Amino acid sequence: MRRAIERKRDGAPLEPHTWEEIVAAYVTGAVDDAQMAALAMACVWRGMDVDETVALTRAMVASGASLQYPRDVFVVDKHSSGGVSDIVSLVAVPLVAACGVRVAKLSGRALGHTGGTIDKLETIVGLRTTIEMHDFVAQVQRVGCAIAAQSEAFVPADKRLYRLRDHTATVPSIGLIAASIVSKKIAGGAQAFVFDVKCGSAAFMHDVHRATELAQMLVAVSHAFGRRARAVVSDMNEPLGRSIGTGIEVIEARDFLRGEDADARVREGCLQIAVEMLALAGERDARASAVGAWHSGKAYEKFVEMIEAQGGSRQAVENMRIDARTHEVRAAHDGFVAAIDAVALGHAAREWSTHEATAGVRVAMRVGARVAKGDVLATAYGAHANAKRVAEAFTIAATAPAARPLSYATL
Repeated sequence: MRRAIERKRDGAPLEPHTWEEIVAAYVTGAVDDAQMAALAMACVWRGMDVDETVALTRAMVASGASLQYPRDVFVVDKHSSGGVSDIVSLVAVPLVAACGVRVAKLSGRALGHTGGTIDKLETIVGLRTTIEMHDFVAQVQRVGCAIAAQSEAFVPADKRLYRLRDHTATVPSIGLIAASIVSKKIAGGAQAFVFDVKCGSAAFMHDVHRATELAQMLVAVSHAFGRRARAVVSDMNEPLGRSIGTGIEVIEARDFLRGEDADARVREGCLQIAVEMLALAGERDARASAVGAWHSGKAYEKFVEMIEAQGGSRQAVENMRIDARTHEVRAAHDGFVAAIDAVALGHAAREWSTHEATAGVRVAMRVGARVAKGDVLATAYGAHANAKRVAEAFTIAATAPAARPLSYATL
C-alpha cells in the first residue's frame, strides 16, 4: 500500500489489479483509514485516468450485492449530482415509465444544502422507501418504476470510502466521484443511465469545465461496463424549481404532473432528462412521447401507481398542502434579481422542514426578473421560517445579469 501511495503521489497510474487489492483490503480492514486517506489525497492532486476509474469502480461493485433483471427487461436509471429544488427524479421517473420504459431508481438522502429524493418521498403518509431488493425488482417489472433507498448491501466499499473522503476533504476528485456514482448504478442493475451533472454556485461542481470533465468520465466508465449512457451538464446557479423543502417539493412535482404548475425552468429540466432516458431505450420521437404522457395525465397516474405500490395512497399525496403559516419577502427597492443564494435557501428549507414536512420556501422571482419595490420575491412557510434569511439570499441590482442557459452540454 505504501508503494501504491508513493506511485500515485508521484503521478503514476495504478494498475487494475492494484486497485482491486486495495479495495478488498480496505473493506476487511487490512488497509487502514490513514493509508486510504493518503491515497485519496494523491488522487485529488494527481488525478485518475479512465482505466484507473474503471478498475476502482469494478472493485467497489464486487464488494457487495448487485441487482439483476431478466434479459428481456430493459431498465433505465438516472442520477443527479445534487442541487436545490431538484424535483427531476420525482417527475422524470413516472413520466418515462408512462411511456413504456421501465425505470429503477435507487436514491440517497439529503447531503448538505442539497435535497434528497428519499427524504421528499417519505413526506407522503404511508409510503415506504426501504424495500427488499426482490420486491424492488418485482415492482419495476409490474408497475414500470420504483424509487427506493439504497440498500446497505450495495457497494459497501463506496460507503466506507465516501465517509472517509468527506472527513478528509478529498471529495473533489473526478475519478473518485465517477467511481462512486457509477458503482452504485452498476449494482442497481439498469442497462442505461442518464447523468444530470449540475454546475454553478449551488452545485458541488462550480465550474462548467470541471462539470463537463465529470460528465465525460461518467459516460466513459459506464460504456466500459457495457452500459448505454448520456450526461447533461445543467445549471445550478439558482433553484431548479420554485419550491425548496421536502414535502413542498413533492407538492410541486405533483402539481406539475397534473398540469397545474408548469414553471418553464422545471418543465425544460424535467423533459430534457426524460427525453434522454427514452432515447437510450430506443424511443425515436422521445420528446413527443414524453410531452404526450405528461399532457394526457398518464405520467401523473403512473406517479400515483408507484406511490400506491410502495404503501402510500392517492388520497395521501393529493391531500398534501403547503404549510399555512406564511412570511412574505418583498423587494426593498427597484431593480433586477441579480442572484439567488440557493445554498442558503437549501440549508434554511431543510432546517425548517425537519419541524413541519411541508415547510420551506417558494420562490416568486427568478434571476434576471425586473422587480419594483414591494414586489414579492419569495414566501417562507412554517412556524420556524425566517423571512430575513430568505431576504438575504436575494441580490437586487440596478442592471440585469447576463442570461445563462439551463443546459450547457449533452454528452
